[in-house]
Amino acid sequence: MSDEPLRVVMLCGNDRSSRLMFHGLKAHVSIQCIIVESRVSNLALARRRVKKLGYRRVAGQLLFIACNKAMAYCSKARIRQIIRESGMEDGDFPETLVMHVPTINGQEVVERLKQLSPESVVVNGTRILSREVLAAVPVPFINTHVGMTPRYRGVHGGYWALANGDPDHCGVTVHLVDPGIDTGGVLYQATIHPDRRDNFNTLPVRQLSAAIPLMRAALDDVKHHRIQTRTGVLPSGLWSHPTLFQYLKTWMARGVH
Repeated sequence: MSDEPLRVVMLCGNDRSSRLMFHGLKAHVSIQCIIVESRVSNLALARRRVKKLGYRRVAGQLLFIACNKAMAYCSKARIRQIIRESGMEDGDFPETLVMHVPTINGQEVVERLKQLSPESVVVNGTRILSREVLAAVPVPFINTHVGMTPRYRGVHGGYWALANGDPDHCGVTVHLVDPGIDTGGVLYQATIHPDRRDNFNTLPVRQLSAAIPLMRAALDDVKHHRIQTRTGVLPSGLWSHPTLFQYLKTWMARGVH
């Protein structure tokens, strides 16, 4: 068996979680390229949500997002503390490895994957991958989801577990990627145990600190040809952003904020 590190391409959003994941993996595998997609505009996201959820609910979500900007600012010190205490690193990507694209589902991404022919693809913080991208190379595409799937698919899985009075399933999942929304086979899962200092904005950082070792383990499994899926946490559910009313109600009722 080769002692060479596993060759990996990362498909990322331009965000802190992707930077933390890169630095958590860089000494463990050989990262050939970091393909970073541009952020989707808030207007485009709102239009998509309206089609699925309706104007009233999306308006409540937008109110929450606006209010959460102030809460996110107040959480900065706690986030820095979590990063420091967990040994994570939040430095910039090395520009020599970065390829910027407007969308992760563009033809240039397909061509780059075929050219590099990695042994695995790590996905973090992107939109849903197209079937064409997933078929570009015959290797495992592996994603970190900040929730325990399939019970907490979608967004803010850790928050929703606490909001539902389900702290035993406040955690993180490393899973294979398929065309669905967090429906790929579960590889590893772990719970986290937030305390009173944690909130909506710090939970994802706590979850990522638990996910990085799981992603390393999954990539080791790819290298040693022992990757296998396991049963996740049922029943399946798809979650979206809370509305401002939902958030305030849960804060008052359960102290989850």
